Amino acid sequence: MYLTQPLHRNAQQRPDSASTICGGRTRTHAQTFDRVARLGGALRSHGVESGACVAILALNADYYFEALLATAWADAVTVPVNTRWSVKEIAYSLVDAGVRVMFVDDAFAGLVDELRAHCPDLGPVIAWGKQPPAAALDFETVVAQGEPIADAHRRGDDLAGIFYTGGTTGFPKGVMLSHRNLMTSALGCAASGAWTPEGRVLHVAPMFHLADLASLIGQMLLGGTHVMLPVFDPVEVLRTISDDGITDALLVPTMIQFLVDHPRVADFDMSGFAQILYGASPISEALLDRTRRAFPSARLAQAYGMTELSPVATMLLDADHDDPVRRRSAGRATPHSLVKVVDPDDVEVPRGTVGEIVVSGDHVMLGYWNKPAETSAAVRDGWMHTGDGGFMDDDGFVFVVDRIKDMIITGGENVYSVEVENAVAKHPAVTQVAVIGVPDDRWGERVHAVVSLAPGATLTLDELIEHTKNEIAGYKVPRGLSVVETFPMSGAGKILKRELRQMYG
Repeated sequence: MYLTQPLHRNAQQRPDSASTICGGRTRTHAQTFDRVARLGGALRSHGVESGACVAILALNADYYFEALLATAWADAVTVPVNTRWSVKEIAYSLVDAGVRVMFVDDAFAGLVDELRAHCPDLGPVIAWGKQPPAAALDFETVVAQGEPIADAHRRGDDLAGIFYTGGTTGFPKGVMLSHRNLMTSALGCAASGAWTPEGRVLHVAPMFHLADLASLIGQMLLGGTHVMLPVFDPVEVLRTISDDGITDALLVPTMIQFLVDHPRVADFDMSGFAQILYGASPISEALLDRTRRAFPSARLAQAYGMTELSPVATMLLDADHDDPVRRRSAGRATPHSLVKVVDPDDVEVPRGTVGEIVVSGDHVMLGYWNKPAETSAAVRDGWMHTGDGGFMDDDGFVFVVDRIKDMIITGGENVYSVEVENAVAKHPAVTQVAVIGVPDDRWGERVHAVVSLAPGATLTLDELIEHTKNEIAGYKVPRGLSVVETFPMSGAGKILKRELRQMYG
C-alpha cells in the first residue's frame, strides 16, 4: 500500500463528499484528486525527479495536505520541516536531505531569503497565502497551470518521507520511513479503533509531526474528512468541534488540559465529539478525570510510540482508561506491532521487571538518513530500541516508567519520573508537572518537581511533600520545587526535560 492509494479509493467511491475543510474552503475528494494530480505534474515540470526531496515549511492547511500527497504522486520524497526550529536547524535539514523544492506559507515566507543563503542548492519555492515571497511561485497558479499526470504509485519499501527528530542534543536525525512503514502503522491503529469511520478529524497538532500524519492517513483510509486549524487556540478548537461536527481529534495532554480547564468549555456543544487520540506524553490521572467530565461522549485512546515506529507501537483503549491500574499504562501492542522488554544484553526480562522497551514489525524505520552507525545502534536484529524504560504485566500491558536517560538515581534507588509526576498532578493546585533529577552532594541526585499552577493557586514545597508522601515512597518524594508559568516544549508537545535540567540543575 501507499500514501496516495486512499485518495484513489475515496475519489472513486465518494467523489462528492468533503475531503478537506480549511479557512472557509471545502473541497471534495474528487477536487482533491484533481488538484493533487495537477500539483504532481507541476512538481515534475519544475525539475522534481524520481526520489527527489521536497520540503514543506508551513502551518496546518488543506494546501499542506495537497502538497504532501502531490509529492508522493510525483514519485518524490517529503521532508516535513519542524515549524519551531531556528533558521540554522531548518537549513541543516534542507541541506542534509538535499532538498531542491520547498513549499512555504505566509508564516515562514520571510525566511526564504535567509534559507537560500544557507542552502545554495535550493531551487523553486512554492508559496500559499496572501503575501508570497517575491521570488516564489504562487501555489494556486501552479495548481491551475499544472498538467495532471498519472500517479507514480510509489509504494512498498520506497522512501515516503524523511522526518527529522531531535535537535536539542545535537544535529537532528532524519528518520527514513517507507510507504509500507506508514501504511502498516495506520492500518494497525485503524484496526484498533483509533478513528471513527467516515468521521471528521481535526488537525490542530502540527502537521509536520508524524503523530498528526498518522491521523491523516488513518482517516483517509476510512473515507473521512480533514478539518485543519493553523494553530492551537482553545476557544477556536472548541468552536470548530461544535460547529464543524468534529468526531475525532489528535491532541497532546497539554492541549487537552487547556481545553478542559477553559472557562468557556461548557458554552459549546460537544455531544458529537466521539474520540480523543492522545500521545507525546502520558496523561495524568487528575487530567484524565477532568477530561471525562468535560467531554463525556468522547472515547479516549492513548498511542505510544516514536517517529522511528511510524509512529505507533501500543494503544490504550477507552475501556482500559477506567481501570485504576491499566489507565497508568501505555496499553498493549497494536495488531501490526511486536513489543517486548529486554535487559542490556537484549534478553527478554520477566513480566513486571523494568528494562528497555523494544519493538519489531513492518512499521520499524528504514534507518537514519546518512547515519549508518546510529541506525545500527538503534535497530538490532529487526528490533527498534526505544530508549524508554518500562515493564510489561501478565496481560501484555506496557508501563513506561521513564526515558532511560531521564531516570533519577537517588541514594542508590531508581526513581521513575512518571510515577512521581502522577502523584504531584493529583494536588488540586497543580495543572502541569515535570519531574527531573538535579545534582545532590549527599544522594547523587535528588527529585525536583517543576509545576505550573491553577490561576490564583499557591503551593509550597512542604505542602507538596505532605501531599506526595501519601502517594509514593519517601525516597521518591520531591525535595525541590520550582513554579513556572510555561514549560519549554518540543514541536511534538513534549516538555523538554533537558532544558529544565539546565535551568535547575
